[in-house]
Amino acid sequence: MLRWLPGSVRGVFASIILGLNTLCVCIFFFPFSLIKLVVPLRSVRNVTDRCLIGLANAWISVNHGWMRAVQKLDWQVSGLDALNPQGWYLVSCNHQSWADIVILQRVFQGRIPFLKFFLKRELIYVPIIGLAWWALDFPFMRRGGKTLASTAADMAAARASCEKFRHIPTSVFNFLEGTRFTPQKHQQQKSPYRHLLKPKSGGATIALGTMGDKFAGMVDVTLVYPAGIPNFWQVLCGRTGPVILTARTLDIPAEFVQGAMAGDAKIRTKVQEWLNGIWAEKDQQIESLLKPARRGQP
Repeated sequence: MLRWLPGSVRGVFASIILGLNTLCVCIFFFPFSLIKLVVPLRSVRNVTDRCLIGLANAWISVNHGWMRAVQKLDWQVSGLDALNPQGWYLVSCNHQSWADIVILQRVFQGRIPFLKFFLKRELIYVPIIGLAWWALDFPFMRRGGKTLASTAADMAAARASCEKFRHIPTSVFNFLEGTRFTPQKHQQQKSPYRHLLKPKSGGATIALGTMGDKFAGMVDVTLVYPAGIPNFWQVLCGRTGPVILTARTLDIPAEFVQGAMAGDAKIRTKVQEWLNGIWAEKDQQIESLLKPARRGQP
């Protein structure tokens, strides 16, 4: 354990392990990615997809190892008991820090299928990691296309990615706010919520339209940092602080699935209203979870 070392030293150690872990896993990704690219047979894809997911899970496990080495993890997790690792899920969560991703990946590892994130289109060009995200069929979406044609093309690409998820148990994950919460973004949006940005229904509607009949439900996740939202350097240095993660599995209204799969243009508005209600409840939950911290209680 390295908890006795100065935080900056722990941060350097964790950065090196994270970098080596990412590099090694991505190197092993290359042959499976190449096979996936040149041999587009479903039987071959099923094998390569499982191998790639296995490598991704190894990456998650190593990340959890260095996180435990640099700090004593104080994670309060609830709501996972009824989940099925062989099911299909739509998963959503509020977004506050880069730490969200590594925490979510570890908490849900083995509980539900590997999380496939909706990502900004620009991230596909990130060296090495962009290839890994492409190989894992992460859906890429542009945040507001410049033309109707480019927007339609991006939506079609995201739908094509989601369509592939029908053949292997998958958790389609979406940070519905589209970006991390900051006071500045909150003010610019004039968000009606105290602790959240406005949710966006585009990714959820695409997922419902391509594989909504597969979903066992939507896992609604609320993530709170009672001692303050950490940046990624603080996580590397072992200064994440306490984490509270609660999950609940919600039934997805059948009319949403039927409407989205039928291409009903009006269904996105209904999905948006549904998400707005979920977000209002989440906002109240976050407020109740933060109250003890404000009073200085454990």
